[in-house]
Amino acid sequence: MMLAIGNPITSIHTSSTCTALLKELEQIWNDIGESEKEKDRMLFELERECLEVYRRKVDEAANTKARYHQTVAAKEAELATLMAALGEHDIHSPIKTEKKSASLKEKLASVTPLVEELKKKKDERLKQFADIKAQIEKISGEIFESHPANDAVSSTTVAEEQDLSLRRLNECQTHLRTLQKEKSDRLQKVLQCVNDVHSLCGVLGLDFGQTVGDVHPSLHGTQLEQSTNISNSTLAGLEQTIDKLKTERKARMQKLKDVVAKLFDLWNLMDSSKEERNCFLRITSIVRISESELTERGVLSTEIIEKASAEVERLAKLKASRMKELVFKKRSELEEICRLTHIEPDTSTAPEKASALIDSGLVDPSELLANIEAQIMKARDEALSRKEVTDRIDKWLSACEEENWLDEYSQDNNRYSAGRGAHINLKRAERARVTVTKIPAMVDNLINKTLSWEDEKKTHFLYDGVRLVSILEDYKLTRHLKEEEKRRHKDQKKLQDLLLNQKEAMYGSKPSPRKSNSVRNTNGYRANGNGNGSVSSMPPTPRRNSVSGGTSELLTPRSYSGRHNGYFKEMRRLSTAPLNYVAISKEDTMSYSSHCGSEPESPPQV
Repeated sequence: MMLAIGNPITSIHTSSTCTALLKELEQIWNDIGESEKEKDRMLFELERECLEVYRRKVDEAANTKARYHQTVAAKEAELATLMAALGEHDIHSPIKTEKKSASLKEKLASVTPLVEELKKKKDERLKQFADIKAQIEKISGEIFESHPANDAVSSTTVAEEQDLSLRRLNECQTHLRTLQKEKSDRLQKVLQCVNDVHSLCGVLGLDFGQTVGDVHPSLHGTQLEQSTNISNSTLAGLEQTIDKLKTERKARMQKLKDVVAKLFDLWNLMDSSKEERNCFLRITSIVRISESELTERGVLSTEIIEKASAEVERLAKLKASRMKELVFKKRSELEEICRLTHIEPDTSTAPEKASALIDSGLVDPSELLANIEAQIMKARDEALSRKEVTDRIDKWLSACEEENWLDEYSQDNNRYSAGRGAHINLKRAERARVTVTKIPAMVDNLINKTLSWEDEKKTHFLYDGVRLVSILEDYKLTRHLKEEEKRRHKDQKKLQDLLLNQKEAMYGSKPSPRKSNSVRNTNGYRANGNGNGSVSSMPPTPRRNSVSGGTSELLTPRSYSGRHNGYFKEMRRLSTAPLNYVAISKEDTMSYSSHCGSEPESPPQV
């Protein structure tokens, strides 16, 4: 049985042809005389052969369809891959849109152009990526000095082909722009570092080309086509070089400062002339400038430092030859400071001992000079700590001078004369009387201040080798005895006047008036026309005075400091001796005890 396939007209024509052939075959079989069984057998065989032909055609057609299916599927898969790689999401596959109506050939015909178009687009996109990647790799290599292997590059390329979208292209372009900006910034930084190295090398007097060439040859290359290296290692090398140069600059600056300090010390010791110092004016001016402000070329070069060091060595040798003279000069400076501050200088460096030590060679003159300088510093520090007390001492001494002048002025019988300058002396006498009334309070306050200083320093306050508190206590005692003596003298004078009056009443006669001679003040002060006092020399006396003599001397630090030689030693020996009460009369002792037991309130401090 034959099947009708395709066009109906063609099927009818084929069916009529087959029928005619069968009839012709039956007629031949009849003419031959074939049996019915044989006819059925041959018809069955003919039908079987026809089925085999149909089956073979059907298989061939099925294979063709499968190939078309496979081709269309492959094309659509390739299309999907390209769309995914390129990020094209707005293209719709014709196979999906016409799945029910379109044949395989139509589908294949519609997909193929899209695939070809996307392939071209992919090739263009790959070229763009390759160009960007080449630039990125070039800049990355300049920055990080990386040299990736070829297999790594190829594997990276295969992986990157999976994503060729515009999004990733924009990311790569952004990355490229970032690297380009970093390259520009690094180049500026490298150039700035090179400029810093150039400036530091100029200040230190070093070879700039060799210094930066050790970091990288491109930093000081002579070839125009050689680009400046901006890698991490170059930047790190430049930063290390800058730190090293700054450290060297700091070390040289400190070394130069030390040399200049020694130079100034030697100049001061040697009394160098101004012309000699002006030769090193440039060097000495450098130390007044901060490191960051040093820009002049060669100001910290080894030649400058060596020049200053050579001058220090020259002066040191000259100093060694004049060391003895310098020691005596420094000792004189120490003694002058001690004299002004009333401090006893250290006897270990006395001129006689220093001269003997230097001549014997037992002590290095430099060590002796350093010892004296240390003593000078110590004396200055001690003078500074004593300043508050010494200022009060000066005020007290000034008040004592006014008191002495007032005593001398009071003994002058011509003080009220209308002579020249009399009114000036009167005004001074008024001021002096006010000042004298404040002396006891000044002394008490000075004692308290001195005791506070001694408690703080844990030592005695010595004034020209004598404890100041002892001087002040002696002064208070002497002042009290002097006042008692004045009162006795006044009472005695009243008694004499009374006896004279009685004699005058008894005998009716009046003795001739006694001549009043001006008595010279025990402290050596005398009044002059303009009211100023002058100090005259006074013979040294022991520290403790007897009151049996008539007038007790008021002992001040200047009285103590005016004693010399054996008398001064005796005074220091007696500074802690008990008071000689034997020489004091019984009446004076009772008066002193009464005074100490009920001392009147001191006037306010001045």
